[in-house]
Parts: sequence; structure tokens; C-alpha cells
Amino acid sequence: MIILIVIVVFFAIIGSVVSNRLKSKFKKYSQTALQANLSGAEIAKLMLADNNIHDVQVVSVEGQLTDHYNPMNKTVNLSPDVYYGRNAAAAAVAAHECGHAVQHATSYTWLNFRSAMVPLQNISGKILNVVLIASLFGGFALGLPYEFVGYIVVGSYGVMTLFTLVTLPVEFDASNRALAWVQNRNIVTSSEYAMSKDALKWAAMTYVVAALASLATLAYYIFIFFGNRD
Repeated sequence: MIILIVIVVFFAIIGSVVSNRLKSKFKKYSQTALQANLSGAEIAKLMLADNNIHDVQVVSVEGQLTDHYNPMNKTVNLSPDVYYGRNAAAAAVAAHECGHAVQHATSYTWLNFRSAMVPLQNISGKILNVVLIASLFGGFALGLPYEFVGYIVVGSYGVMTLFTLVTLPVEFDASNRALAWVQNRNIVTSSEYAMSKDALKWAAMTYVVAALASLATLAYYIFIFFGNRD
């Protein structure tokens, strides 16, 4: 249990550092006005149109760095700083989220795989919560053999880890699509392109840290339940 706590604390610290770095980069790059004088919303609508996507809406949502693409209702959701922002950071984030819309429209393999995994990941999370609660009340109160519980925990956490790994190519591809488009469409200058690229790099790092944390935790559970086998 001490090892697990160390893993959680270590990656929590790393995650906090990366998150703060991302916010710092976004704040820094938000202070320089985009020469094209386009808002994030305008950039998003333009990128969607250029990719012949006409059934996706661009909307503003509350919060900071709450930007995301929702494939269920086909909306590109941008935080106020991005939706109204006219800077390299806003351009990068808006184009990135539209990158996901392009993935959806073109049936990008990794996005389809991740979407298919969502129900299984949710079930795995619920199973882990039940096992955790049971372990807090007198050990494995489920009345199941220790080894069987191990299979449940490792299997469930394995699914969740796989989800974090599958997320990586989805996010990196969306960023690559965004950067290629803003450059080829002359949305940004060379210096603004460098800012956009740096902002998306730190956004991607949050997913990398999450994946590494999940892998480390999965390795811990495998060792705890099956490490002492002959």
C-alpha cells in the first residue's frame, strides 16, 4: 500500500507541474494578439468548413481549459478564453478540438477504438470502486478468492490503462492536424505557429503523464497479486 501511495503522490506532483506549466504557457501566449485577428470560434468554424464538415456546431462553455469535442451531439465546445480569444493559444486549442471533429468525420481508427472503449472503461471503474469499498470494510469482504480478486482488479485496471494509452495517438493526431491546418491556411505567422505548437505540446503532456501513472499503477497491482508466484 505504501508503494501505491508513493506512485499516486509522485504522479500527482508531476501532473500538477505539467498542469501549471500548461496554464502558464496559455496565459503567456494569450497576451500576444493574432495578426490574422480571428477569434477561436471563427477559426474553428473556418477549419470545419475547410474540411467539409457542416453538421458540427461551435459553442462556448464555462470554465478554463474545458475545451473538448463531443461526438454525441457533434459540438466543438470552447471555453470563453478560447472562444473569444484572438491569440496563438486560442487558435491552437480551437483548431485542436476541430481536429477531433475531423477525426470523427473521417472515421479515424484510434478515435473509433477509444469511443468503443468508453462503456467498458466506465464498467471497469465501477468494478474497481466496489472492490475498493469492500477492501476498506474488513479486507476482501466480497467473499471471493484472493487470486480471483486479483484478476478482477488487474483486468479492470488494465482496461482503464489501455484507454489512457489509446488516448495518446488520438490527441497527438488532433494536434498534428491542427498545426498543419493553421500553418497551411496562414492563420498564424511563423512566431505564432511556434507558440501554438508549444501550447499543444504541454497539453499533450497531461495525457502522457496520465498514461504513465496508469501504467505504473497497473504494474503495482500485477506485482501485488501475482508477483510472488513460483
